[in-house]
Amino acid sequence: MCSISLEYANSARILIEAGNFTSAIGLMRLQYEAIVRAVWLLYAASDTAVSKLAVELTPETEQKASNMPILSLMLKQINEKAPRPATQMLNEFKGVSGKAMNSFVHCGIHAVNRHDSGYPIHLIIQILQNSNALSIMSGMLLGIVSGDKSAATRISKIQREYKDCLPPLKSA
Repeated sequence: MCSISLEYANSARILIEAGNFTSAIGLMRLQYEAIVRAVWLLYAASDTAVSKLAVELTPETEQKASNMPILSLMLKQINEKAPRPATQMLNEFKGVSGKAMNSFVHCGIHAVNRHDSGYPIHLIIQILQNSNALSIMSGMLLGIVSGDKSAATRISKIQREYKDCLPPLKSA
């Protein structure tokens, strides 16, 4: 899931470079959902749920995996079981960006208006910063699942070093 999230981030940057901003913002929603699924799989999913995704793709396994929880249910379960920093970031991101991301994915007012009138540079910068923040979270999760205790320290150092490429941190 983290690798998929990072692929979405890379693709969004490529789309932004090409001037395809609407598509790039839609991909950020996919990037967010991939990281939510990653956190859910790590902290909240049952072994049965994990096993539904960790198998060869066949018509039978596709059917078994089709009843995975939706985003809101995964977030609810994450809030109950995951460490507070992870839940706080995911919930804050959804609270700030959720409606707009949905609008871009479903061709709502945000997508139509911005596609027609253009994208201010501050919005494009904000999209890149938000995508980078999700990528940092992917890095943290990858460090956790690798078992390398120093990975979180290295990711935190990257986060501080490149803070201008990330959204401003909220004060605690």
